[in-house]
Amino acid sequence: MKTLFSLLILTILGLSNNQIYAQSPHIHVDQFGYNQDATKVAVLSDPITGANSGLSYTPAAQLEIRDNSNNNLIGTYTPVAWNSGATHTDWSGDRGWWLDFSNITQAGEYYITDPVSNDTSAIFSIGSGTYDEAMKAASRMFYYNRCNMAKAAPYAEANWVDATNNFVGPLQDANCRFIDDQGNASLEKDLSGGWFDAGDYNKYVTFTLSTLHNLLWAYRDNPQVFGDNNNIPESGNGTPDILDEIKWELDWLLKMTNTDGSVHIKMGSKNYSENTSYPPSNNTDPRYYGPTCTSASLTIASVFAHASSVFDDIPGMSGYATTLRTNAESAWNYVLPFYNNNTLEYNCDDGSIVAGDADFNTDDYQEGMIAAAIYLYEATGNNVYNTFINNNYLSSLVFGNNANDPNDPSTYYDDWWDINYIEAKDAYLHYINLPGHNPQVASDFFDSFQAMVNNNWESFMGMSDTDLYRAHMPSYFLGWGSNFGQGNMGNLNFMVTKHGADGGTPDSYIEKASNHLHYLHGTNPLGKLYLSNMYGKGGDRCADEIYHTWFADNSIYDNALTSANGPAPGYLAGGPNHTYSGNQAPPSGEPYLKAYGDFNDVASASWEITEPAIYYQAAYIRLLSNVMAQDMNTTSSGPHLEVSDIDIQIYPNPVDQFFVIEGSLSLYDIDIIDASGQVIQTIVSNNTIEIIDTSSLGSGLYLVRVVHQSNNNLYVQKIIKP
Repeated sequence: MKTLFSLLILTILGLSNNQIYAQSPHIHVDQFGYNQDATKVAVLSDPITGANSGLSYTPAAQLEIRDNSNNNLIGTYTPVAWNSGATHTDWSGDRGWWLDFSNITQAGEYYITDPVSNDTSAIFSIGSGTYDEAMKAASRMFYYNRCNMAKAAPYAEANWVDATNNFVGPLQDANCRFIDDQGNASLEKDLSGGWFDAGDYNKYVTFTLSTLHNLLWAYRDNPQVFGDNNNIPESGNGTPDILDEIKWELDWLLKMTNTDGSVHIKMGSKNYSENTSYPPSNNTDPRYYGPTCTSASLTIASVFAHASSVFDDIPGMSGYATTLRTNAESAWNYVLPFYNNNTLEYNCDDGSIVAGDADFNTDDYQEGMIAAAIYLYEATGNNVYNTFINNNYLSSLVFGNNANDPNDPSTYYDDWWDINYIEAKDAYLHYINLPGHNPQVASDFFDSFQAMVNNNWESFMGMSDTDLYRAHMPSYFLGWGSNFGQGNMGNLNFMVTKHGADGGTPDSYIEKASNHLHYLHGTNPLGKLYLSNMYGKGGDRCADEIYHTWFADNSIYDNALTSANGPAPGYLAGGPNHTYSGNQAPPSGEPYLKAYGDFNDVASASWEITEPAIYYQAAYIRLLSNVMAQDMNTTSSGPHLEVSDIDIQIYPNPVDQFFVIEGSLSLYDIDIIDASGQVIQTIVSNNTIEIIDTSSLGSGLYLVRVVHQSNNNLYVQKIIKP
């Protein structure tokens, strides 16, 4: 991974290839890099329409790839015109070429250069650890967005220290009052904790639905990616830091939940002019909580049930899992009569607490109820939830039943699986793996998903040449929060391979999914890494300004390149938005993928373009973890996956001092991996049984990876050492 230090050394040495630190606007790569065995394709662009159409580029017949450490030539590569030289019209307004250098697998740092024009790409890495800095910074976004916690050394980086706690003054989060009865001191509640939702300092229950499900699935699918060393206050406690961060939000949600299962929908400021100071600790205006709402109770039922199944597997957390499960059932029992009586609440959020309408619509409720029942069934084994699933699943959007939006494609198509309600679609496919599931329901879910994959009506499932930038999404996903869509579209493609809907040919879907990550990392028309201020952490052209109250316009945090501090690293900006309502150009009037600008002022409605959000961040982290896991030579595995398809048994689990691996061990390569992804023991045996001594291992999560030597089939089992 390249560092600011390495760039400074190049400058000091006065190397002649100045293009190394002047990224070309025409050569687009993932600025972090690529896994060693991944497909690696740079996009070369000649802008035809858009604000950058004054630029012009035709690549040389051969481009060079050079080793960044010594500038040695690695090889020459021939650009191939995309779509016979056509212009990518409404999407980017560019014509372009693809440059495939997938044959480079040697670990190192590289750059692409055009020997005729001297255009040069960003420096990028190939090899393990390529995305470590990206994952660390993106995960630490949640730490910086923690409410009611000082950001102090050694956890906060120097430019973003806010050493005084925030929102803990009179009538703020620890003694918050009800917005509809502000003078009633008896209704004060301690609602401290949780994350700032997005660019404002408010906290919303319903907005955590996709956030927490995506983070939980990121961990469940790829536990080997997440370590316990991310430099947050909980690091080193034996629990992966991603789960510590999730718990920070869950603890706040528990406070928003009442004993009867009703849940308050949001909390924050009552006027746009209040609590607008930076850093967060400078805010002193009162904060208020909103009314209870069935949408909030449904959210709690769903995320608490899912989280309880995850925390049940973490040593020392069974009591916490029970608390989550109990509250999940209470919230479900609260909302169910409203659902049965058709009295669900749609207008709880009247805007008295400003910003962010947190209400649900009809489709939100329908998808949410089915998904929550699935997570509750997994968490409890209670057949009452299975009965609800059986009686209601055909009302899902995936079977073409859109009650809310006549313009949604699911109105016209059965078997419509897209990035909307991805947290529900995860649940539908997960149901197939749950013991005691109804085979007909499971078959209907899978057959519907398989039909969508096979028919691929909008060409966003699997790799195609539809998009010059290799990450095609229909235009209706490219509005506000398009980078959220990029993350979830990648995750949807990974779901195809995870659930075996790829027809035995996973590469197309893995490549398409990975390309959505590459798009976010710079393989886009603007050559923009959409994470904030990643200079010195692998980024060459980053999101320099984001709409966030802490990192406000004209503050010391304003701009990553021109302000004293800049915004904190690793926040995913909202992304290009061709539905932008403001008057700044660009983004106004630009092709879909160029409708972006580095700005954060209020007058220009910049929140529609550069505002980050916890739900955008979670989708990105999940996608990043999926791509990182590919480099670890491991497949996705849930916490209950057993090595049952081969003649290997691993027991007991959880372990005490010893556990046993039994079977035809000589046929397999067997590794034991810790939570950070490091191989800590390799087992080579001609025996049929090996007893593994864990006395030297600390408490926590470990993986046993088993690879068949002849067919490379891979199996992973989690082992818990209390």
